[in-house]
Amino acid sequence: MEINEDIVIVGAGIGGLATSLGLHRLGVRSIVLESSDSLRTSGFALALWTNAWRALDALGVGDSLRQRSIHFTRFQAFSANSGLPTAEISLEADNKPIDYDSRCIKRQEIVETLEKELPPGTIKYLSRVISIQQFGQYKLVHLADKTIIRTKVLIGCDGVNSVVAKWMGLPKPIDANRSAIRGYVEYPKAHGFEPKFCAYFGGGVRIGFLPCDHKSLYWFCTFTPSAVDYDEKIEGSPTKMKQFVLSLANNVSKEAYNILERTSLDSLYCAKLKLRTPWNILMKENIVKNNTCLVGDALHPMTPDIGQGGCSTLEDSVVLARCISEAIFAKNLEDDDQLCKIIEVGLEKYAKERKWRIFNLISTSYLVGLAQESNGKVISYLREKFLAQFTIETMVKMGDFDCGKLLS
Repeated sequence: MEINEDIVIVGAGIGGLATSLGLHRLGVRSIVLESSDSLRTSGFALALWTNAWRALDALGVGDSLRQRSIHFTRFQAFSANSGLPTAEISLEADNKPIDYDSRCIKRQEIVETLEKELPPGTIKYLSRVISIQQFGQYKLVHLADKTIIRTKVLIGCDGVNSVVAKWMGLPKPIDANRSAIRGYVEYPKAHGFEPKFCAYFGGGVRIGFLPCDHKSLYWFCTFTPSAVDYDEKIEGSPTKMKQFVLSLANNVSKEAYNILERTSLDSLYCAKLKLRTPWNILMKENIVKNNTCLVGDALHPMTPDIGQGGCSTLEDSVVLARCISEAIFAKNLEDDDQLCKIIEVGLEKYAKERKWRIFNLISTSYLVGLAQESNGKVISYLREKFLAQFTIETMVKMGDFDCGKLLS
């Protein structure tokens, strides 16, 4: 069976849903192909900075999600070696030129909110892409169930192992030589923790704690395996993973240690960190090619050290939806060939607008991670005296970005 669709999005994660919603808000129809049989709500939570909330506001869902999260008022950094405070910054708007909006929110809340705003039938579940073919100006998207979708525009939002990115010829993401264990804790009553982001840096480790709402907290532990004598075999055992994180957290505060200890074994997740080399992003054909483009982790997987993975994905979605709609409605188009050509102009505008922002995010995140986790005596001294403050100020600064409205 062959189906015709003007715009096909692969992947119903945050990027795919946000891109489809942005197009929908502008009167442009799309379909989203999802390989699973239902909306993927796995994953724990995301720290969303000001830039992400601006993007969510542009999509019309920011206020709804704010009601389910709490606003951070402070960012505090501590030494992972001594447990002593090394830096602090206020995240409130007093005496600042802009209002900062920094929150941690459950991933499930984000994807469900985006999905509810889409027209019924937008997401096509059990639609696993197995191959893509170029056919003139069109793409033939082959699904596992033998369906073939003929489309003018293909958008890859299918994550770090993107099928679309592979078809475009984009080099694979590289190993960052670091790993992350993440966890989530839900309390039966209010947990009582302040609305602040606490992080411990140093000794090859980075541990952070963020409240999502008044009953739940999200935490992460990223580390350099070679610096902490890590055995990859523990990844199959939640019990050993938890013991490993607790062994790294000897110098965190007692209340933070209790959060880790309280985490249930089914609320742990471990993954190796990967990133796209930033110079790959500077090549236009690695972002858009033959009316095909990429969004989010499919385009720019990065280390989580400045908390911009999900935030930048939302930026991508708003910018891409705007560029496509501006191109489509700029002229009265008479046939499909004209539509393909004018959309190509819109995609090229998207690539031009995003490439330097993404290059900066990937590079900054990786370098900040090195400063946060390095274990040498000189870098440890500099981090505790100077770099910790610089690091958290950099995180806030990178989040002070506005991708603009859907309508320019």
